[in-house]
Amino acid sequence: MQAMQRRAFLAAGSAALFGATAQRAWAAFPDKPIKLIVPWAAGGSTDAIARAMAQRMSQTLGSTVIVDNRPGAAGQIGTEAAAKAAPDGYTLAIVELPHAIAPAVTARLPYDLLRDFTPVTMIGTSPLVFFAGMDDDSRDFKTFIKTAAARLMPPAIAHSGAGTVSHLAAELLASRTGIKFNMVPYRGSAPALTDVAAGTVGGHFATLASGSSLMGANRIRPLLVTSAQRVSLPGLKEVPALTESGLKGLEIDQWWALVAPATTPLEVIERLRREAVAALDHSSVRERMTALGVQLKGSTAGELRAFMRAEAERWRKVAHDIGLQPQ
Repeated sequence: MQAMQRRAFLAAGSAALFGATAQRAWAAFPDKPIKLIVPWAAGGSTDAIARAMAQRMSQTLGSTVIVDNRPGAAGQIGTEAAAKAAPDGYTLAIVELPHAIAPAVTARLPYDLLRDFTPVTMIGTSPLVFFAGMDDDSRDFKTFIKTAAARLMPPAIAHSGAGTVSHLAAELLASRTGIKFNMVPYRGSAPALTDVAAGTVGGHFATLASGSSLMGANRIRPLLVTSAQRVSLPGLKEVPALTESGLKGLEIDQWWALVAPATTPLEVIERLRREAVAALDHSSVRERMTALGVQLKGSTAGELRAFMRAEAERWRKVAHDIGLQPQ
């Protein structure tokens, strides 16, 4: 009996010692640079968001946060690298709406968004915008739809490839309006919007950040935001929302969030979450995000996990309903 009590006492002492050692290690975090993986090329809106966050968090954490762009395979290369990184708090990654769509349209992903990552915090959201050219038939969304419905051959809608959010948004628009648009794939929003401006295609769903340059030059026109109500973003305050346009079920927000590899210690996750949320509240970050059309939305780790799970389920159902099969 005494031997058993002694073993129990030693085990409890060892656990307490381990806990104290871990707490000391977490208290020293971070003591080296943190890597923030962006699974897309430099220069895009996600890269700009990451750099704004990294700059501010470097100042408050007392350790440099380095943006590491790892593009390729529709985001799979960088996301897999983040999933396989050591779960020590020194690797973060940005995930976004395409990560929730990917399981529904990709047969063999090298990572699992919900299993392989620990949520840190939401960063923000941005509704998609339906951009059209500057011709009279596109002077507003209702006119665009009325003209398209009257044509024997409705206009073409550009998208950024099968299974992308712009493709699913275009398919949802077709299903909600009953118009059989001609869906034309492009290699990204930049060439798609260039052809919208040229009148080659009728429209394209993209973020405000993607369309702001051509919109500012009066070469394309925003006709619709994919939110229930109007948004208070530069250039979009007068653009009708879904409720004004007679559409339901087309609510789509592009979103961005911070995650870490699964099993990263919760104490480290909470420290990173606090610093990230504080960065979102800083004037320099708010100004940059506003310019990109991002509405800031910090969250708890639990809220982000529930959100990502709901998004994955929603887009699985959308893909199924429009007949997309994982490839």
